[in-house]
Amino acid sequence: MNETRTLLTGRGLVESPRWHGDRLYFSDWSAGEVVAVGLDGRDEVVARVRSLPLCTAWLPDGRLLIVDSASGLLLRREPDGALVTHADLGRFGWNDIAVDGRGNAYVNRIGFDPMAGEDVRPGFVHLVTPDCSVREVAGDIAFPNGMAVTPDDATLIVADSYRHALVAFDIGPDGGLSNRRVWADLGDGAPDGICVDAENAVWYADVPNERCVRVAEGGRVLRTVDLDRGGFACALGGPDGTTLFVVAATWRGMTGEELVAPGSGQVLAVDVDVPAAGLP
Repeated sequence: MNETRTLLTGRGLVESPRWHGDRLYFSDWSAGEVVAVGLDGRDEVVARVRSLPLCTAWLPDGRLLIVDSASGLLLRREPDGALVTHADLGRFGWNDIAVDGRGNAYVNRIGFDPMAGEDVRPGFVHLVTPDCSVREVAGDIAFPNGMAVTPDDATLIVADSYRHALVAFDIGPDGGLSNRRVWADLGDGAPDGICVDAENAVWYADVPNERCVRVAEGGRVLRTVDLDRGGFACALGGPDGTTLFVVAATWRGMTGEELVAPGSGQVLAVDVDVPAAGLP
């Protein structure tokens, strides 16, 4: 039996958990808020951006990047809390983001509008370099979702939800991606948000199967945390890095009036044996 603890409840579509400093940061897409919550459950809204999706990652210098998909912008939160434009992404469908130790930001883009019922078209990964230039570095990902960078800054792992797989790329000196391969075939798994641990295993959250799963390269299942609602994303953190934080909500479907049941969004915590590593 999994011993999950509830840190926060009563939220909407919760996504993009990131441990930073001594708090967990996550996005509430329904409210258009980026929220920080401590281990004591006290929460604070740190940014308001009306966007869906609304994902975040931290630059090496400690500034927060926010994907404002609705405006096609990558925003940066300055130390005084001001939001400024980091890069103009353009187009539509921007989803998740991961940053490597050199300040390269990888932002993926869905190739169709699932909420409008459009036919599936593969998506892409774009690179935003430290000088804020933008270029496409990978394509043909059916539904790009969570991403993570390995601790050595050598590999980007991307969740392809519709192909039930984790896809990996080598990161080049200029931030470009090469040597595409299937890192793990997940069977019936539908990976959403992911994170990497110190044994180079990946945790992925799964909405339709209501669980979080830890897998080794190749797809061998190492541990499963069962949930009572959809798991949208997960992150390792806490004082020693051995807490798995899961954001979960009751899923109602992509084309419904409400994507999740109002107030069903939760932030959960589970103790794990292997600590955090790499960057979400």
